[in-house]
Amino acid sequence: MKRYVVAFATLLVVPLVVDPIRHTCAAQSTKARSALGGFNLFSVAQDVQIGQQSAVAAERQMALLGVPSANQYVNQIVQKLRPFAPGAKYPYAAKIVNAPDINAFSLPGGPLYLNRGLIEATRSEAELTSVIAHEMAHVALRHGTTSVSNAYLGKTGLGLLGGLVGKRGTTTANIVSVVGGMGLNATFLKFSRDDENDADRVGAEMMARAGYSPLAMADFFAVLRQESGRDPSKLEMFFGSHPPAVEREARVRELSGTLAMGQSSDIGGHSQLRTMMAAKTLANTRSGIWPAPVTTPNPPVSAPITPSVPIRVTIAAPSSRFTLYRQPTGFFTVSFPDNWRAIQAPGAFAATITPPAGLVTLANGQQAIAYGVVINHYYPFDGESTRWDASMSANYAPFERTVPPRGALEDATDDLIRSILRANGYLKAVPGSAKAESINGATGYSAMLSGISPLTGEEEKVKVFTRMLRDDHVLYALCVAPARDFTALEGTFGRLMQTLIVDEDAVHGVVAGRR
Repeated sequence: MKRYVVAFATLLVVPLVVDPIRHTCAAQSTKARSALGGFNLFSVAQDVQIGQQSAVAAERQMALLGVPSANQYVNQIVQKLRPFAPGAKYPYAAKIVNAPDINAFSLPGGPLYLNRGLIEATRSEAELTSVIAHEMAHVALRHGTTSVSNAYLGKTGLGLLGGLVGKRGTTTANIVSVVGGMGLNATFLKFSRDDENDADRVGAEMMARAGYSPLAMADFFAVLRQESGRDPSKLEMFFGSHPPAVEREARVRELSGTLAMGQSSDIGGHSQLRTMMAAKTLANTRSGIWPAPVTTPNPPVSAPITPSVPIRVTIAAPSSRFTLYRQPTGFFTVSFPDNWRAIQAPGAFAATITPPAGLVTLANGQQAIAYGVVINHYYPFDGESTRWDASMSANYAPFERTVPPRGALEDATDDLIRSILRANGYLKAVPGSAKAESINGATGYSAMLSGISPLTGEEEKVKVFTRMLRDDHVLYALCVAPARDFTALEGTFGRLMQTLIVDEDAVHGVVAGRR
């Protein structure tokens, strides 16, 4: 998720592709996260590109059921649901896989695959629709490319969150290849518990608006529980990649009572589809939804380079005269020394403020901040339960408590710091350094991180500031410098933070509803 006077920080600013689409954030809470929130390197168009390329590779590995009338029927259901899917209007399209196991999956941008075994297990069009709606919801909520983005972050370092774009452009295929390539890549397909719960919720909402009872989704979960007792092997993949059916059934039954129903009749043809498939020869193998990743010939993005000799950077003393920077959407303004510079990446909300020598370009074209400040918008990567489970593995008060509830800012700060530490393994949270702050009149926190930089062999310090926004999003700032110079720069960092003014009504993130 950083870096600064004679030495050098490891905050690598990786070449990246930033989704240029953004909107004013709607009110929400960490208890019910924004459907379209989350960190994503890709645009909607890139989701479609990834899905199309992955589908070509995936279909080389699967036996598709080549019955036009069957595929036509399931796609009529897809088109009936399509107007009610949130977000972008993806080119959703479904195909049937001639495999006996009960499973279904989706790829970014719209491709959907339904196993024959799953269709045979459904008892009605509404139950089949519940599966299709769930998979469409994964696409609409962009879970596949969000998963890839987070995996890429973990492999390339936190610097990309600074919003800088390196000299060497990064293509979609480059990013995807770093985490396993196109095709049936597990990174596209394995979602968190919160992702699955969100897909159930959004899928049920889509069903209701299209005129199908969401109770059919809960009923099908009951079918899955019964089937698992008769033939566990048919559901091995499903239960290996989804939360327990009993939990999902209860949650959807509770939700269904709150949803308004649209008026519509069934398309018709479900029983005929089952009869037709019963007469069709079954493929000899299972679907192989979790095969070894298919890699592309594209070379991966260059990994961070550790120089053979330490990089040493020297900067002039920061000027006492400050100049004003305005973020392009009006999200924030901040003042900084007039012998430093503010860098705004196209399509990003971040500003990176450094002295002229503070930004270093490495041999592979990546950039790292040796001195400076990164200011950016942050929406927690994981859902609440995922964050809570992960937070128990580390402890840096006051952000973690062993008994919920935990405040929204504490929760988000915990999530941010864990992401920083995960992407920059040399950094550790300094015990006892976290404290409450007032930032532009709002509740905030600060915490210190430190570690031996692999680029300099010297200690580096990163001071993290977080400030709560009304919609439970967070504005964060990262102040970075070598330990030997951090104390000398702390007054400049403090003065800069005092000048930070936030307009919470300005555009600052992606939210549910439209893109």
